[in-house]
Amino acid sequence: MTGDTSPWDEDYRRRGDLWGGAPAPLPDLPAGAAVLEVGCGNGKTLAALLRRSSRVAAVDISPHAVALARRHPDTAPASLGVADARHLPFCEGAFDAVVLVHIIGHLPEPGRRAAAAEVCRVLRTGGTAFFRGFSVEDMRAGKGAETEPQTFRRGEGIITHYFTEDEVRKLFAPLVPVFLRTHRWRMRVRGRDLPRAEIEAVFKDGRD
Repeated sequence: MTGDTSPWDEDYRRRGDLWGGAPAPLPDLPAGAAVLEVGCGNGKTLAALLRRSSRVAAVDISPHAVALARRHPDTAPASLGVADARHLPFCEGAFDAVVLVHIIGHLPEPGRRAAAAEVCRVLRTGGTAFFRGFSVEDMRAGKGAETEPQTFRRGEGIITHYFTEDEVRKLFAPLVPVFLRTHRWRMRVRGRDLPRAEIEAVFKDGRD
């Protein structure tokens, strides 16, 4: 989800289902919770969310991604649409939970702030936001052309920002972090064990 939609849309048009395999670990959700996934892609995480709640909406900036998500039978109950994370087409306080899995990091800095503000806007009082994004410790950090501090553009034109824990905490203020950590693991590539790392966070809306 970059400032220019074309790199993502072209990638989905050319390669189809970009993301497969098991989804990232997901939070427990109250029965009947109204859930929004921002940046659903081809529906990998969406299908898993629908096993937790029957009231799930999902958006992506790429029309091709949304079309792919609609084709999956497991995502049929969801309300799907094309939208920009910086300008969500939902009323204030519409959702009990918002899920963002590796989405905000594909926006430039002003876009990251705008998307986080939109998450705060559409969350109900007491609602929860679930964030996952790559850490500055990840093996891909520093690869490609640096467009901003810790933001890099690779060959396909898509940018990726690599976060610190403190940065994520500040990005989602005034939401209150109830869980924030760096998840680290090793990935074997061509006989070498390389570091992978991402920031996982859960925020609560404690506003009166």
